[in-house]
Amino acid sequence: MAGLRAFKCYRRIKRAYTRKSKFKKKGYVKAVPSSKIVKYVFGDLKKTFPNEISLISKSNVQIRHNALESCRQIVNRHLHESMGPNYLFRIRLYPHHVLREHKILTGAGADRMSKGMQLAFGKATGIAAQVKEGQKLFSVFVDPENIAKAKEALAKAKARLPNQWSIIEEKPKINK
Repeated sequence: MAGLRAFKCYRRIKRAYTRKSKFKKKGYVKAVPSSKIVKYVFGDLKKTFPNEISLISKSNVQIRHNALESCRQIVNRHLHESMGPNYLFRIRLYPHHVLREHKILTGAGADRMSKGMQLAFGKATGIAAQVKEGQKLFSVFVDPENIAKAKEALAKAKARLPNQWSIIEEKPKINK
C-alpha cells in the first residue's frame, strides 16, 4: 500500500473547491478525516507568564495535520524535559481544510479498471491548516530565565515544517 502523497502537491493555498453537481449527494465532501492533534494547550494553565515566544510564518503555506502533531510532540517534550511544567504552550491554528486525492491506477490493464478523470472529485485523504504570512503557529509563554529553552524548542519544530519560519519574542497581552 502506498504511503502519503508528497506534500508538494498540497503546499500552495487554494480556495476550497466546491463541486457543483445536479445531484445533491455528489456536491459535498462526505466525510472529513479526524485530526491527529487532540489537545491544543499544554503546561501550567493557571500561571501568568511575562514573555511570549512565537513561531511565525514568513509566507503563505498549507501544513498537514500530521506535521503539526509531529511538531507539537517534539516541542512539548523538549519544554517539559527542560523546564518541568513551568510553561504554557499553545497551538494557534486548527487544521480544517480537507485534502482530496483522486487515485488513478497505473500499469498494465489500468485502462480497463480506472475511470480516468470521470467524476474526479477525489476522496478526502487528510486535513491541513492554512497559514497566512505573519500568522502565529505556536506560542510558548515562559518566565525570563527560560526564554532560551523555549526558542530552542521552537527551532526544533522549524525543521519539521515546510516554508520559512521566524521565532520572535514579545510581551503577551494575555496568556489566552
